[in-house]
Amino acid sequence: MKKILLVLKNEIVTLISRPSFWLAALGLPLVGALVFALAGWLNRDAAAAQTVSQVVAGPQTARAEGYVDLSGIVREVPASVPPGTFVAYPSEEAARAALEAGEISAFYIVAADYIQTGAITYVRPDFNPLSASSDQSGMFNWVVEVNLAGGDMLFASLVNGPLDVQVTSLAPAAPQFEEDSPLGFLVPYIVTLLFYMLIISSASLLLGSISKEKENRVMEVLLTSVTPRQLLTGKILGLGIVGLAQTVIWLGMGYTLMNLSGRTFDLAVNIGLPASFLAWGLVFFLLGYAVYASLMAGLGALAPNLREATQATFVVMLPLMIPLFFSSSVFAEDPHGPIATTLSIFPLTSPVAMMARLASGGVTWWQPWLAVLLLAGTAVLIVRAVAGMFRAQALLAGQGFSVKGYFKALVGK
Repeated sequence: MKKILLVLKNEIVTLISRPSFWLAALGLPLVGALVFALAGWLNRDAAAAQTVSQVVAGPQTARAEGYVDLSGIVREVPASVPPGTFVAYPSEEAARAALEAGEISAFYIVAADYIQTGAITYVRPDFNPLSASSDQSGMFNWVVEVNLAGGDMLFASLVNGPLDVQVTSLAPAAPQFEEDSPLGFLVPYIVTLLFYMLIISSASLLLGSISKEKENRVMEVLLTSVTPRQLLTGKILGLGIVGLAQTVIWLGMGYTLMNLSGRTFDLAVNIGLPASFLAWGLVFFLLGYAVYASLMAGLGALAPNLREATQATFVVMLPLMIPLFFSSSVFAEDPHGPIATTLSIFPLTSPVAMMARLASGGVTWWQPWLAVLLLAGTAVLIVRAVAGMFRAQALLAGQGFSVKGYFKALVGK
């Protein structure tokens, strides 16, 4: 234990004495603060911003359009439509004459057999592929719908959107979001991305440390005084503490700078994340870091230099990327389906996937515990397997890195 603590202390002191560490820990939040300050300075004049918006968006008022109702359906224009938006014409010839005279910008022809075919022809003098989705075209659709409903705007609105489903979940500890709030999608996605970045950045510290010590032959000297398992355990713990401290610095500086600027990061008031979310986050971060930092250490032990080790990180980190691919389609829409549940329990994906599900809420109580047990067991096995690579490091030095050789060494062959 004493040797593990010595390795741990050495890793912490060595890393925090590097200017690059403080540049990353303090420089990134300061750059973000400068970006926010610049954005605030550019937006200091609300009137100017509104003028620019109007220039880019163009005029907000649209020219009048005409319509020719051959079916006799359109008997009146609803009161919700601004007066003068649509002008009725008795025939197509009269509408064309008004169009050529510039009285209207376009016109609609409601077919005589509209009830059977639903056909409406839109005539305009120029080609504009965006006009079909304009607000004015949608407004004329509303005019037709209200007239089909006999002038009853409420009935027409219900026919246009007949379902207002209220979902009630019986699962415990499910966070509640405001109606139509994008947080139902954003929270699982942000949590997935955040834990991926935290684990990757912390595990990469160990890869760099192992690769550099192997290149300058310091590793061989260290292995004469400590066992491979003691060396690897001390490095994992030391760099894990530094990575966690760096994350706390980022969050603390971000929160402080935001308060100094008078801004607030205001999520929905009733977002209601479970109180245990932070505790689970710390557990899954530490265990996920232990697994992937050990795999990174294995890369550093087998690869001849840091450049080749960095190129091979994609192979190791691929399982952790899988939840990112499903963050919007699975974890936000069906967080308790078979795919999300499997990914949240499988050890190589659970550090990210389980936190995304916990952010969505309603996870059965035994599933996080099962995921933690499997992840802890996997961490122990991988640490032992990677420690075995260090015993063979002298034999593997100078050889080119291969994915096949890496996995063979990982299983002890």
